[in-house]
Amino acid sequence: MTIRASKALLLFALAFYYTLVVFNNTNDYNSNLTFVRHVLLMDTTYPGNNGMWRSIHSPTVPWLFFGSIVCWEIVTGLLLYWGGIRLVRNLRSSAATFNAAKRLGVVALTLSLLMWLSAFLSVGNEWFLMWQSNEWSGESGADHMFVIAGIILLYLVTPDVEGQA
Repeated sequence: MTIRASKALLLFALAFYYTLVVFNNTNDYNSNLTFVRHVLLMDTTYPGNNGMWRSIHSPTVPWLFFGSIVCWEIVTGLLLYWGGIRLVRNLRSSAATFNAAKRLGVVALTLSLLMWLSAFLSVGNEWFLMWQSNEWSGESGADHMFVIAGIILLYLVTPDVEGQA
């Protein structure tokens, strides 16, 4: 039961992280939108790089990017909470029932991984060359969060068996 509880607690911990991220993104909207705007403008990438044709100067597009990221974070966080609740409700169930209850957590963690890999590491870091910026790079944070969500996902999908600790 300890292993089962730890899986639920890890989902709750990551859900709490997303709660804080959404709070910060909405509470300090301008700072976070400014970050997205600079990434899309590519204004602090290496001078003379050949990728500047990718930069986006529209005032609307950063808002759309930022809004979609916040919505993605809200959905992911809610699914993580819901997945954790499903695990807690099934702590004393059979191994098969508990393993089936993991599905929502798997979906939530996959959404988390997709956000960090697709939105931040692929689009932001590689397409908009965020890695070239000393001021406006979220690469390190995205790397960390991808690894954290990935480790939790690997642990979660490890099958639980009857009589386990």
